[in-house]
Amino acid sequence: MPRPSTPAISPFFIVTNVDKTIAFYRDQLGFEVTFQQPDQNPFFAIILRDGAQIFLKSEKDIAPLPNSKRHPSLRWDAYVYAPDPDALALEFADRFADGSAAFSVPLKDTHDGLRGFEIRDPNGYVLFFGRPRNTAITSNVPVANGTHPNKAPSETLSKPTLLAAEPQLFVTDVAASSDFYTKKLGFTVAFTHGDPPFYAQVFRDGASLNLRHLDQPAISPDLQAREHLLSASITVDDAEPLFLEFQTARVSFHQTFKTEPWGARTFIVRDPDGNLILFAGRAR
Repeated sequence: MPRPSTPAISPFFIVTNVDKTIAFYRDQLGFEVTFQQPDQNPFFAIILRDGAQIFLKSEKDIAPLPNSKRHPSLRWDAYVYAPDPDALALEFADRFADGSAAFSVPLKDTHDGLRGFEIRDPNGYVLFFGRPRNTAITSNVPVANGTHPNKAPSETLSKPTLLAAEPQLFVTDVAASSDFYTKKLGFTVAFTHGDPPFYAQVFRDGASLNLRHLDQPAISPDLQAREHLLSASITVDDAEPLFLEFQTARVSFHQTFKTEPWGARTFIVRDPDGNLILFAGRAR
């Protein structure tokens, strides 16, 4: 006797307003409503896109409680398996073009082996759309309504590809360093771990930096400054406007903007812990 299958699981979100939540998932994420009760001002609904199904329910005097409200490090409320997160991100970007929604964390390769992006819905629930980085899809994924392919979904290992490097900076205060990178350098916090935090990641566009707590400097600050020992090097399309942005934010520079003998345009930022971050733009 074959083992009974369980092709899908559906998260159950308590929401403030079912109508408004339906509109977000329908208009911004391409879901469709398969059930709602009643037809006007519903208190319950089921929405579906391919194999991703979500139950929505509103209840008087009961507020949504996303995982991030329980603990800031526990951001995800649902993992949505997406065989091609790059294509899905492009679709959503087109849907977000009017400015009514946005990625809470853009498409990227995560520190734990995934590729995908995050979206926060109007109730604060965070959905991660993505897949493991080192897999390739060889068949369709079952859908949530009970009909599914005769052939089970499978994944095969693809050739490993090095996609990104994430420098790790040693800092004495992760929260203070996160504030510096977000408020001074325009980064966004991707995640933090611990209370108080001992590890975090910040990102801006395609550049990610990992921040790790250490009570004492890993390298003598005098030696680091004297020998110009870089903690990270970030390539930018044009270094000059970024330098002017940081200058306006009153950032401390180890080296101000200059053109190198080989033509690259560079500057070096010194963070509160003495880490030296090189920003290098192409030659003109």
